[in-house]
Amino acid sequence: MVLSQYSGAKAAQPGIARANDEVRRRLPFRDTQDLEDARRGFVGTAQDDLIRDRAGRAVWDLGAYGFLDRECPDTANPSLWRQSRLCADHGLFEVTDGIYQVRGFDLSNMTLVEGERGVFVIDPLLCAETAAAGLALYRSHRGERPVTGVLYTHSHADHFGGVRGVVGEEDIAGGVPVFAPHGFLEHAVSENVHAGTAMGRRAAYMYGAALSKGERGQVGSGLGQTTSTGAVGLIPPTLDITRTGQTETVDNIRMVFQLTPGTEAPAEMNIHFPDRAALCMAENATHNLHNLLTLRGAEVRDPRVWARYLAEAIGLFAASSDVAFASHHWPTFGRERVVEFLTAQRDLYAYLHDQTLRMLNQGLTALEIAEQMTLPPALERAWHTHGYYGSVSHNTKAIYQRYLGWFDGNPAHLWEHPPVEAARRYVEFMGGAEEVLRRARRSYQDGDFRWVAQVVNHVLFAEPDNAEARTLQADALEQLGYGSENGTWRNFYLMGAHELRHGSVGTPTVTASPDVVAALALEQLFDALAVRVDGPRSWDADISVRWNLTDGEPVTQQLRNGVLTHVTGTGTGPATAATDVEITLAEPSLRAVLLGTVSPGDLAARADVTITGDPGKLTELLGYLGDPDPDFAIVTP
Repeated sequence: MVLSQYSGAKAAQPGIARANDEVRRRLPFRDTQDLEDARRGFVGTAQDDLIRDRAGRAVWDLGAYGFLDRECPDTANPSLWRQSRLCADHGLFEVTDGIYQVRGFDLSNMTLVEGERGVFVIDPLLCAETAAAGLALYRSHRGERPVTGVLYTHSHADHFGGVRGVVGEEDIAGGVPVFAPHGFLEHAVSENVHAGTAMGRRAAYMYGAALSKGERGQVGSGLGQTTSTGAVGLIPPTLDITRTGQTETVDNIRMVFQLTPGTEAPAEMNIHFPDRAALCMAENATHNLHNLLTLRGAEVRDPRVWARYLAEAIGLFAASSDVAFASHHWPTFGRERVVEFLTAQRDLYAYLHDQTLRMLNQGLTALEIAEQMTLPPALERAWHTHGYYGSVSHNTKAIYQRYLGWFDGNPAHLWEHPPVEAARRYVEFMGGAEEVLRRARRSYQDGDFRWVAQVVNHVLFAEPDNAEARTLQADALEQLGYGSENGTWRNFYLMGAHELRHGSVGTPTVTASPDVVAALALEQLFDALAVRVDGPRSWDADISVRWNLTDGEPVTQQLRNGVLTHVTGTGTGPATAATDVEITLAEPSLRAVLLGTVSPGDLAARADVTITGDPGKLTELLGYLGDPDPDFAIVTP
């Protein structure tokens, strides 16, 4: 069902119109590179706009987004309108010699790689009807080539659900292989069955498939247009990819795989085609900031691992790739542009991860971090880093959730009333701090300590020095602690009461003791430094330091775009090409300088250390590191 035209939607208010107009002035709309890339290699499209199921019901309308050819109205953000316009181009496109994509036939892309006898299908869309239509379009231009293999890049339904539109059980029985990354089946089933009803219901909101398409309705989802509404199927894989570097050949198509578990999906992989100088990035590098926690609901994804696999892909494949393409959006052409694209995508996820960790270790909550997070200018200028599908705001909250969960450490938030009950009380309590406190005191006398803690917390955060609020809140938290059966709840309540009455006692037990720090693997130590970088202060820094270990492999650190990355080994990627300073030393000396027990000046004086280049660059790099605050406020701002 599609809702009636706009369902009573109204015109944009003046403030929204002005904000959208500012977007037009602020962003580089004259840059047409993406438009050229999106339309490059166009072969043709279907004659009939409607793709139907067996009963004749339309499951996809290729013409539904034709309105995007018009100028962006006040009722849409011009940046999103631009992205949606790019995603709306539909048809068969040649990526490079022997590799084609069907785009605009579903939320995702279907890729077709030609072999000696037939065609190898990568990610057969969400439903059988759109996949069959895409394959028919391909064959209408390239001939009746049989499908000689199928590959799922990852475990989300829009990359496997249409498989029965391109192959059947008889094809599999006849020897057609189905490739997938290790763990694919477990995650594909668990995600779509265990919480499938709730996810599906929320996905209806997320993708807006039932909304009318138009300037006051649905204009796209940023990742693509929307989801098709046909038959979703699954044929289990017959061949698992179990390791990075694994090679397979099907129909004389040679493929080299990179496993990337825990990135955009729990089971995912990139594929390099060395004979075509082409790199398939699955959904790990698309033309937007992706979700770390999709709004439909899923496991929180790991941006640290995501950035690390992007760095690995650059090192493994970028120097031999003339084009990078993905399972959404359009390709990036040219080796230099591929490296630039993948590097910025790497820095995007690494920056969000490291800066969220830096701020949460200074005591900021998820909401505060989301409000303060700003991308470095170099990343903000790139169209493909914009939050069309994920967003800086909800991704930073997702990172916070991944590390610390839903609880912000404030005991007032342990057992709040649910929204409706709280809202009733808020209405009753309106009238300013004096009136809130007067009524809160009455609630306290009534024994409603839970409500007092919830409502007086707002007074505390509005007026931190309000002595009466601090006293009443401490009394309420104390009573809640007294009534708690759970020991940790009790401790939180009572510690909160203590801090309000007497001030903070700091962090009595430091878990990051010298013994613990000494036990860190070198890799962990470098990661620990990355989350201490003051991102905004180091936006313009570009520093590289190579550590030549006398008792191990060399490690190159690079500070760029506010992100401190490291590469182990000699490598061939951009990060290891040139350095500002090279330091030859043993691992204990390296640990000492990284941990701050030896200064760069003292390091240079050591007989067993050799330094070439500019040693001041190491001092500068270390100067961008900040220290976490072990005594940040919890029950007050």
